[in-house]
Amino acid sequence: MAIEVRHISRAFSGTPVLTDLSFDLPTGQTLAVLGRSGCGKTTLLKIIAGLLDADNGSIHIGGRNVEHEPPQQRGAVYLYQEPLLFPHLTVFENVAFGLRLRRETASHVRERTSRMLEHLDLGAHAGKKSEELSGGQRQRAAFGRALIINPSVLLLDEPFGNLDVETRAEMQQLFKKIATEYHITAVFVTHDLKEAVRMGDRLSLLENGRLQVFEHLDAFIRDPRTGMQAEINFWNTLVP
Repeated sequence: MAIEVRHISRAFSGTPVLTDLSFDLPTGQTLAVLGRSGCGKTTLLKIIAGLLDADNGSIHIGGRNVEHEPPQQRGAVYLYQEPLLFPHLTVFENVAFGLRLRRETASHVRERTSRMLEHLDLGAHAGKKSEELSGGQRQRAAFGRALIINPSVLLLDEPFGNLDVETRAEMQQLFKKIATEYHITAVFVTHDLKEAVRMGDRLSLLENGRLQVFEHLDAFIRDPRTGMQAEINFWNTLVP
């Protein structure tokens, strides 16, 4: 398993946010976590990333217990809704940043980064600064910077939430393509039902601090808490 989360709980000021939360995620799959705003989705990602401590429980990434390791050693990369690029660097240097930190050779950095930019359709924008990019292009660059270091796990916190509908659909399609090509393991949190179904190889619902992971899409549809059957029924009423 790429990720094994066991019995994670977290409370703030005595109010439980996550309660006895557990899940497994195989390598190369995306777990979509559906939940309303404020339900604890971001808290879950930050605990996995090491940005917050759990009150109890354990986290294994790649078979290694990481709960006492700092974020930079966990092999997990957290992507926020807002792409946080370095404004003084070009797109190329933003994407290459992790390789530079690892003191990779110049030729290796150039080759890997150029290939990543082509995969993300950013080759023509390599010399631009982030302020010259569209919202979707900035998010692509943020993906590239995260993926170039081959993280064990990608943690996505509503990454397309600030994009317009058309760009959001394009980014969803691009992520599925890149996830397949790079065999990415990801936890993708969203409050959008259709996005959860589209992005997840496995589907889950976070509600009242507890996570329900569904074995099959049919089980997700049948559970009234997800709202999926109600959505299907609505669209069926529009069909003559």
